[in-house]
Amino acid sequence: MIELAQDGGIWTVTLNRPDKANALTEDMLVELCEIMERAGDARAVILTGRGKIFSAGADLDAARAGLATSDLWERLSGAIAQLPGLTIAALNGTLAGGAMGMALACDMRIAVPGAKFFYPVMKLGFLPQPSDPARMAALTGPARAKLILMGGQKILSDEALSIGLIDRIVDPESLIETARALCADTVAADPEIARAIKRMCTGRA
Repeated sequence: MIELAQDGGIWTVTLNRPDKANALTEDMLVELCEIMERAGDARAVILTGRGKIFSAGADLDAARAGLATSDLWERLSGAIAQLPGLTIAALNGTLAGGAMGMALACDMRIAVPGAKFFYPVMKLGFLPQPSDPARMAALTGPARAKLILMGGQKILSDEALSIGLIDRIVDPESLIETARALCADTVAADPEIARAIKRMCTGRA
């Protein structure tokens, strides 16, 4: 249910469970963690999904069994955030719940028109994963992060773009092509220069 394609220094990781809105099971989360933890040599990583929803978050049965509060979510977002290459979340549709963390950890987020973004963790009686609120607030500002996390608001792609939650809205037909184009300069550059620029942008120089 997780697909990995490697081409020209670009790793494309695809959630492939469209019949279940790409909801994540424990096995899927473990596989995602393992892929990201060995992606250090990738020049760029694109994270996307099959179908019209990027991910509904945790699989409901798995969430009830404890996955909603698993440390796997933080392990995954941490592994993405530590990657030296360029990371892009190519969001093929709605992004919800704990799955938000992996997109927030990416360097860029592009999304199709009409995608929705929401994180109803407080309503469900859980805390968000530890790094998610700070990453969201760094993109949107603290008040808008609270709008999503505490106000329970569903943000459409147009508003998500205007508040900085995503960086570009892209037609579905060209989503992956656009993501690959955004990777092109990084893939062609001297790896050490590309990595140094990323460190400078993230304050880790």
